[in-house]
Amino acid sequence: MGQVTITIDKREYAIVCEDGQEAHIVKLSKILDERAKQVTGGSRSINENMMLALVGLTLADELQDIKDGMYCVRPEDIAQDDTALATKIDSQSNKIASLIKEIKEVK
Repeated sequence: MGQVTITIDKREYAIVCEDGQEAHIVKLSKILDERAKQVTGGSRSINENMMLALVGLTLADELQDIKDGMYCVRPEDIAQDDTALATKIDSQSNKIASLIKEIKEVK
């Protein structure tokens, strides 16, 4: 098992993780540290439990916004995007075929 020490709002935590996951844990901890700094304003007057609750709430809020955005996509919007993409692919395929034909004629 791997172990890494992370710092969140100037507090250190020893984290045990799977081998090879240390860098990922450090990367995630930097996100949490940034959020902790946002909710505390850099003040250590807020206790650890409150800080954890506020960081969790801000991340949960952001996740909910992302989920809400994903569910706002309508199937007809996807179908329109797929049709437009297929048209572009067909156009590019035709251009490629035309170029291949021109190259063969030059030879």
